[in-house]
Amino acid sequence: MDGVDLNVLRSVLEWRRAGRAVVLYSVVQTWGSAPRPPGAMLALRDDGVLIGSVSGGCIEDDLIARLGDGRLSPVGPPVRVVTYGVSLEEAARFGLPCGGTLRLTEERVGDPAWIEQLLERCEAHQIVARELNLSTGEVLLRAASRADELAFDGLVLRAIYGPRWRLLLIGAGQLSRYVAQMARLLDFEVLVCDPRQEFVHGWEDQDGRFVAGMPDDAVLSIEPDERTAVVALTHDPRLDDMALLTALDSRAFYVGALGSRVNSQKRRDNLALLGLSAEAIARLHGPVGLYIGSHTPAEIALSLMAEIVAIKNGIDSLQRAPLPRMSEVAT
Repeated sequence: MDGVDLNVLRSVLEWRRAGRAVVLYSVVQTWGSAPRPPGAMLALRDDGVLIGSVSGGCIEDDLIARLGDGRLSPVGPPVRVVTYGVSLEEAARFGLPCGGTLRLTEERVGDPAWIEQLLERCEAHQIVARELNLSTGEVLLRAASRADELAFDGLVLRAIYGPRWRLLLIGAGQLSRYVAQMARLLDFEVLVCDPRQEFVHGWEDQDGRFVAGMPDDAVLSIEPDERTAVVALTHDPRLDDMALLTALDSRAFYVGALGSRVNSQKRRDNLALLGLSAEAIARLHGPVGLYIGSHTPAEIALSLMAEIVAIKNGIDSLQRAPLPRMSEVAT
């Protein structure tokens, strides 16, 4: 679940608490090319204000029109299924390329207690399944795992929700600032640890939240899970290796460290001498990043975030980039 959908639910909760009527749309099935994947959400308030997205814009316009022309009835079943793009003409009208088809649930939100509970569980870094009964509108929340996927059988919608993806940066130098800015644009929660006070100035909580303590303590304190990435960027083994020793034995989906191929091999050898298992060391990404010929801090940050996003999205067999010598990068 991405931050857009979390924001949709936060708005729905706020609107319902204020007494406004809200309809929640969820993409449940797609065929052919579709602009948004199953699970994407949009909320439409009774005055036409909306948040979220289920398409490139054309379907959103039609949903607002449904509210205005009476097609969106305030009575009847609590949940309906709405389909767009059955014909080539309709697909073209709604911007669905190659005859794509999009199916949505149209859910009138009643008691918002389930939204509050779901958001609380996501904030606690739990993965949650929401089961929506289409005939009754009843919602049940159950524990889920990262391997679970959205399922829809025409009677029950089982959607998976989880916390925001997190990125812990070890080091607050110039490169970390670029990485943090890009990560926030990609909707990562950015955490930063750097015990060197000289590097803290200028962050001012704009690009990341600082985690106190030494790097190994910082890793332990955030309890890395399958939605957490940890990257060591100080190029100082006294700091980087402390974090790596802890992070590589955690459930973090990505653990990386800045450095050349030669320095990365030295780091692996040092981690072995410190007692880290071969299996854990094999998880280390170093050099970090996809190969894009990067030279500047901004380009290196782009390379790094591209690799992290690729692995987050299940693509794990990509060529990684040799980065320039640290003497060429101001940190």
